[in-house]
Amino acid sequence: MLMFWFLVIALVVVVGAVTLAVLGHGEGAALPEAPPERLTDPLPADRPVRRADIEALRFPQTLRGYRMGDVDEALARLAAELAEREARIADLESALASRPARIAEEGERP
Repeated sequence: MLMFWFLVIALVVVVGAVTLAVLGHGEGAALPEAPPERLTDPLPADRPVRRADIEALRFPQTLRGYRMGDVDEALARLAAELAEREARIADLESALASRPARIAEEGERP
């Protein structure tokens, strides 16, 4: 019976020691907060986005996937650039479509 109580007390001491070791020896000293991972190589702001920029774009992963702010920022930038390019393409296509008519008009004039 004495051996049983000795083992119970030893078990409680070992569990308590392990708990204190894991929690920082009971001093309340917590580990320093790690800074959240940020997008280290964002899309360039000084020039238009290129295919290589998008292929190189990697978002840091978090507990539930990716940081929503980083993804939203990249998608907004890509949407703005695509809208700008689509407008430019439409302007060029309309200028190209009107060009044969202008050439025909100029050719008819003496």
